[in-house]
Amino acid sequence: MKAKSVASRIAVSIVGLGLFAGGQRASAADPADLVGALNGVFGVHPGMRAAHTKGFCATGQFTPTPEAAALSKAPHFAKPVPVTARFSLGGGNPQAADNEKGNVRGMALRFDLGGGTTTDLVMISAPMFFVQTPALFVEFLQTVGSGDKAKLDAFFAAHPESTRQAGWLNSHAIPASYAGVDYFGVHGFTFTNAAGETKLVKYKAIPEAGDLGLTPDEAKAKGPDFYAPELKDRLGKGAVAFDLVAILGEKGDQTSDPTLRWNDEDNRATAPLGKITINAIAPDATCNAFSFLPGNVADGIAGPTDDPVFAARSPAYAVSLIRRSTPAQ
Repeated sequence: MKAKSVASRIAVSIVGLGLFAGGQRASAADPADLVGALNGVFGVHPGMRAAHTKGFCATGQFTPTPEAAALSKAPHFAKPVPVTARFSLGGGNPQAADNEKGNVRGMALRFDLGGGTTTDLVMISAPMFFVQTPALFVEFLQTVGSGDKAKLDAFFAAHPESTRQAGWLNSHAIPASYAGVDYFGVHGFTFTNAAGETKLVKYKAIPEAGDLGLTPDEAKAKGPDFYAPELKDRLGKGAVAFDLVAILGEKGDQTSDPTLRWNDEDNRATAPLGKITINAIAPDATCNAFSFLPGNVADGIAGPTDDPVFAARSPAYAVSLIRRSTPAQ
């Protein structure tokens, strides 16, 4: 296999962190540069997202728990609200294979708060991102685009933290369904309740269907395009649900490096936030009309102030939205 082909497969596997640019140590990585770098690796697909290109839209509802309001005064933690969801594969290839093991799966949510206001939550099927900064992601994309495997190997040698996400994905089975895999918010968020009390948390969505995995042979037999019909069939039998929980932070937990997990994160105390219920597949146009923005948070929720990846994702998603809405630009 040619080096460029190998590099492109690696890119497809780990580019699921989405789009970001700017931020600390990233003056050369503005949003347009990053979207252009993604297009350089995956090609330009008019009318489509630059990353998490392959996916489909759905609708449902979020119903909060009583515990949620005690943690945050955010409106959707006080009453049930409609949600728009998008399930997707990482990378910028619209023909990405659903049965590829090393690719992240995504679930993005937009909560309708009423009165024309919204808040978003963007999650992936790994608890960490691939790079520490937007500048490093641009460097990675440029390295992939060069087709030089030696340079790609050198990148990983210089940035061993960039092997963590791939290691996680390859140590877990290929998800059999978008309804059967855990999703993680990755970044640390600060909740503030009505009394002004704050708590550091990370989001996790746990499927009520359980962890549904495929063996390599089962995945091969499924073929490259089984997720959309599988979820459609599943919804024909009833709603798909996830329990949204907050992984509770502790003193000393860092929020600046999205490639790192908190110490003993899997065994941390959690607080139930509510139930995400997906009821129906929606037309692509429903989700294509906007971008799910990690920084679109409601009052009572704040993203990390020291994480350059978080700070830069929303501006680059906006560039992608503009470009797919006006392909001539």
